[in-house]
Amino acid sequence: MSGYAIAHLDEIDELSDGRQPWRPVRHHFGISSFGITAWTGREAGDRILNEHDEADATDRSEELYLVTQGRAVFELDGERRDAPAGTFVFVEPDVKRTAFAEEPGTTIVAVGGVPGKAYEVSGWEVWAPFRPLYEAGDYAAVADRARELTESEPRYAVPLYNLACCESLAGRTDEALEHLRQAIELMDGMREYAKSDSDLDAIRKEAAFEELVGA
Repeated sequence: MSGYAIAHLDEIDELSDGRQPWRPVRHHFGISSFGITAWTGREAGDRILNEHDEADATDRSEELYLVTQGRAVFELDGERRDAPAGTFVFVEPDVKRTAFAEEPGTTIVAVGGVPGKAYEVSGWEVWAPFRPLYEAGDYAAVADRARELTESEPRYAVPLYNLACCESLAGRTDEALEHLRQAIELMDGMREYAKSDSDLDAIRKEAAFEELVGA
């Protein structure tokens, strides 16, 4: 072990959930102390960042963006701000944000974390490519493919939780309960999501579910 690793942006494979593609920098290096991703707009006018906020009560991440090449325009609660290469943009949780490329190849690096809380590795990056199949309602197919992923990748809470949701929707009760249990063991916050997640309604009355979730 050398104690360090080096990678050029292009050496980190892009992932996509059907919206804007990104490079999972944190996952690539196995970083466990903070979240970091990179987003590139190939052409001028491309949306680089999905429009979102971080206002969820279970998250509330602060995010810092750095434009590393090209030129971007950020929209922050509807206000447009120019951001050439070298610009930092800090955004608090409640602010709705998105960004567009003003030049081809514009790249933004995003770093995030929750104030006063140790970073928890959730593995959202590796689950995201399954989003289009999930939205198409092909739950059995997602469950089959995602199970292979959760067995081959490091054990992450979000892929296991979402696998449980898809298994619940596909009528695979035992598998759903087992993967939900594993997700909660890795990240206790998954318990709160499960309390109101309609994807889990099919297993909600199971005794094992009530023991896991307490609802």
